[in-house]
Amino acid sequence: MSESPAAPASADEALLITGPAGRIEAAFDLPETDTTPQPVLAIVCHPLPTEGGSMHNKVVTMAARALRESGIATLRFNFRGVGQSEGSFDDGRGELDDLRAVAAWARAAHPDKTLWLAGFSFGAWVALRGAVELGAGALILIAPPVGRGWSFDDVAIPAIPWLVIQGEADEIVDAGAVFDWVARLPRPPVLVKMPDTSHFFHRKLIDLRGAVKHGVREWLPVPPAA
Repeated sequence: MSESPAAPASADEALLITGPAGRIEAAFDLPETDTTPQPVLAIVCHPLPTEGGSMHNKVVTMAARALRESGIATLRFNFRGVGQSEGSFDDGRGELDDLRAVAAWARAAHPDKTLWLAGFSFGAWVALRGAVELGAGALILIAPPVGRGWSFDDVAIPAIPWLVIQGEADEIVDAGAVFDWVARLPRPPVLVKMPDTSHFFHRKLIDLRGAVKHGVREWLPVPPAA
């Protein structure tokens, strides 16, 4: 593992990034080789650490895969207290600091790439909170936890392309609350409603992959090959 800002030499390389609470465990993955490479690096944030969330969560890894299949490099990381990341859970405050540190590493290692943010559940809330401050070029939120104790009312809404994907049978996040929140926004995202889909996208991961790829296709800086 490396703390160097130099880009990893190959796909799926693990690294340790210096963060405000100590080291942050991360994994950098290059785009798939049969895609049109994009000058984009997407950071993907994982769900709630206190409920077992990590960068290895299947929704996180599938979203990252969809982005790599779109020609985008991805950077997943563990929030403080998860895996080899040092520190302890901080209810979103410290986790946003972790995202800031990871974004700083990404920009130092890949100054030629536009930064995108993505997140699942709790990670969606952290990604949304960081989007304006970090100058994200696009934003992808999967099952954002509206009404779950983290306020969405005081979060600055970015004036960038963004996507919300929500399962209609989510047993953890109230899908109706998500839809109502989106409807109230002055700059609403593209909203994808997935029928018969639970919070963790059981038996729907391939559909999630398609929703992410379709959702970002028009945002890609370099038109993909036909």
